[in-house]
Amino acid sequence: MEQLDRFQFKPKSKLREFLGEKFIALNAYAALIAIILIFIFIFKEAIPIFADKVTQEEVTIDRMIFKQAFYEDEDPKFIWQPNSDIPKYSLMPLFIGTLKAALVAMLFAVPLGVMAAIYTSEFASKRTKEIIKPVIELLAGIPSVVLGFFALIVLASFLQSAFGLTYRLNALNAGLALGITIIPVIFTIAEDAMSAVPQSLRDAAIALGANPWQVSFTMVLPAAMPGIAAGIVLGFGRAIGETMIVLMASGNAAISSTSFTDSIRTFSATIAAELAEVVFGSPHYSVLFLIGTLLFIFTFLTNLGGDIILTKLRERLQGKMS
Repeated sequence: MEQLDRFQFKPKSKLREFLGEKFIALNAYAALIAIILIFIFIFKEAIPIFADKVTQEEVTIDRMIFKQAFYEDEDPKFIWQPNSDIPKYSLMPLFIGTLKAALVAMLFAVPLGVMAAIYTSEFASKRTKEIIKPVIELLAGIPSVVLGFFALIVLASFLQSAFGLTYRLNALNAGLALGITIIPVIFTIAEDAMSAVPQSLRDAAIALGANPWQVSFTMVLPAAMPGIAAGIVLGFGRAIGETMIVLMASGNAAISSTSFTDSIRTFSATIAAELAEVVFGSPHYSVLFLIGTLLFIFTFLTNLGGDIILTKLRERLQGKMS
């Protein structure tokens, strides 16, 4: 009672509670409506590809997906050249570039993020944890243009000197820089998931004779796996949608190849580089908004998947699931 008296709570006001509740609800609905309106606007600008006959004379869904032969005696190819005499709108080079950059980023960031989370959660002292966790999370606050500048000037020169690469700006360079941006996402969610595992599980394993490494990899890691998977999914979504780094570090050449040392062009970088110069209402303009719609849907689905996995983790740790 003495502790409660110390706070000196004021009597309840039904009017204030009502206004506070409505204000919070208004903000929530405003955010939801804003997201829906943004999606409607982006999709509306892409509709001419599906409905306008003039636009369809230049670009169709088939032409964006399948190989096309634009000149006589030439084999069909995937080509993105919207500003040439014969506009070419194949999305495949952009899709391949986006996938290569994201794949390199995940191969670089997932081991580092997960291993750092295991060490911080299971082996680091309290003092060390208080240093490591904020420092890694501070990486998320670095502007992407700064990381892009670092990749453009420092990382690209290092990789070219070390491996003798033909293209200084390529998928490897852009992917490594992207990996730096998603390490905090993977680390934070994985570390929180492992820290949320009940201490009783660790105590039970130690009582059975397991050493700290066995406890971490046979008890804690499997229990936290849904949370770690959610961090990986959200990191992948961030890598797909990141713009500034790939715009500065990838070379921006729409090349359809399997080599990770070739220059690439991604969906997001294409929108950033071309939307400011495109003719309003032209087929090229509609294609860029269709790319934006695809990115919006993909990132929404990845974030939704991550949230579902995290919800299942919470239910599992709270004993609501077997």
